[in-house]
Amino acid sequence: MARVSQEHLDARRRQILDGAARCFARNGFHATSMQDVLKEVDLSAGAVYRYFSGKEELIQATVTEVLDSVQAMYERAALESPPPAPDVLIARTLTHMTREQSPMLDNGEWAFPRLMIQVWSETLRNEELSALLRERFAKVRAAWAKVVVRYQETGMMRDDSDPDAVARTLMAVVQGFGVQYALFGSIPPETLQAGMRGLLSMREATGGAGNQSVKSG
Repeated sequence: MARVSQEHLDARRRQILDGAARCFARNGFHATSMQDVLKEVDLSAGAVYRYFSGKEELIQATVTEVLDSVQAMYERAALESPPPAPDVLIARTLTHMTREQSPMLDNGEWAFPRLMIQVWSETLRNEELSALLRERFAKVRAAWAKVVVRYQETGMMRDDSDPDAVARTLMAVVQGFGVQYALFGSIPPETLQAGMRGLLSMREATGGAGNQSVKSG
């Protein structure tokens, strides 16, 4: 009996994960059955169950894969000299999570932003998934913090900034853009970068009407 190559096994696993992601993004976890996934990927039950025991494992595998890839991207960014500025890295993150880590839906949109919201909702009722998400987010946040430390080392950010606080804020920006994408459609990377650059250009006010006291009488 001929042995199946690892390349074939990896491709089949990718096919199943992408098909499940499309199903989950379209209809949510609870409205999607394993039969829906089988139909989507056009495989037999035996072929799919060889890789995944059911919906729960498919969801966990998807979350783990995406967040691990984002963590690795930030780890690489921390090694760049100089590290990519926040506007560049956030746009890179959104591009990575959509075009590179997400299958496309029938309407031409990428599945991951919709899937992201589905995962968040599911964590409110699924303790195992919630624990997995907390663990993976902690690792992503730590990788972001490494980038922030590099900002400080290269003089791009004040030394008294809290790396973890900055990391959490930058992660929230990424999540917020992801929600906008899911609800309102794709956002050009140039828009993300322009918005971040505008925020990063702010300075503390030194005068103007907002700082002037009102004189009586």
